[in-house]
Amino acid sequence: MIDVRAARVEDEKAIGRIDAATWTTEVSPVPARLGDGFFEHNDLGGVLVAEVDGQVAGYAAVRQAMRIPSHAHVLDLNGLAVDPGHQGHGVGRALVEASVVRARSLGARKLDLRVLGTNQRARRLYESCGFQVEGLLREEFLLDGQYVDDVFMSLMLSPDASEAGRRTVEDEDV
Repeated sequence: MIDVRAARVEDEKAIGRIDAATWTTEVSPVPARLGDGFFEHNDLGGVLVAEVDGQVAGYAAVRQAMRIPSHAHVLDLNGLAVDPGHQGHGVGRALVEASVVRARSLGARKLDLRVLGTNQRARRLYESCGFQVEGLLREEFLLDGQYVDDVFMSLMLSPDASEAGRRTVEDEDV
């Protein structure tokens, strides 16, 4: 059974172990910050953890990427990692689904994420959870001697999301 809950300060070591076990240039263009305190770089209130049999098996971080009023309706899934021993057992999906619920509860209309073009496993997970590709920055990163695309994906959260791009202000119930 997978339980997803808000992270607690005491989860920091487990999250750090997961980062150490999963970080590679295949999943992140950001240099590893192994040894740093996770919550020095991530707001505790935006982190969810998945537990399996009482042990932290993965985490997801949801945050506001741009802290400006006109962008307050968009949140960012800015980190997801699952302990290698728990991969392929639904932990990642549970974290993505909980992140969507969290974003909706915070009033977001849209949940964005970025994923490396080479990270096919993560892209399949996000697509199966309803995320769609919105954009692509070709050869955005040079990782291990190869140029890698940066893929922007999003999930519209509002009930009228399919209509959102076609509606005018006058059409909106304000």
